[in-house]
Amino acid sequence: MAQVLLLCGSVRKGSSNEAMLRLVQEVARDAQNVDSAVFYEGLGELPHFNPDLDADPLPKAVTELRSAIAEADAVLVCTPEYAGTLPGSFKNLLDWTVGGTEICDKPTGWINAANPGRGEGAVATLRLVLEYTGAAIVEDACVRIARGPGYTRKH
Repeated sequence: MAQVLLLCGSVRKGSSNEAMLRLVQEVARDAQNVDSAVFYEGLGELPHFNPDLDADPLPKAVTELRSAIAEADAVLVCTPEYAGTLPGSFKNLLDWTVGGTEICDKPTGWINAANPGRGEGAVATLRLVLEYTGAAIVEDACVRIARGPGYTRKH
């Protein structure tokens, strides 16, 4: 049985990215090989990355993030794209993972839920940063779900 950590790249409550991961969390309850899907709630609480703070004792929010990653057997991300790349708050979360080893070799995938022609910049940046951290990207767990042409809700 596996525990999957769900990382949402949007700080907006009720975002489409959060909704996607909440659906994954619900479906995971019935999955045969998933013990739990845990939604990480601390994105907005992380301090701005500062290498001077990336030392013991770590800020509490960073310790909680790294512990959540360490306890998980796998990580699943769903993030919006802002200005052609990752949202700053989510890139900040990823920056905090560089100094630790918790995500190294951790099976990691993502869901790209975006309008047609959107989201590729976020995925490219996410892949680059995850490869840098040593995360084990599971290609079969990296999916794109295109929204229909009538979809108008923002990230």
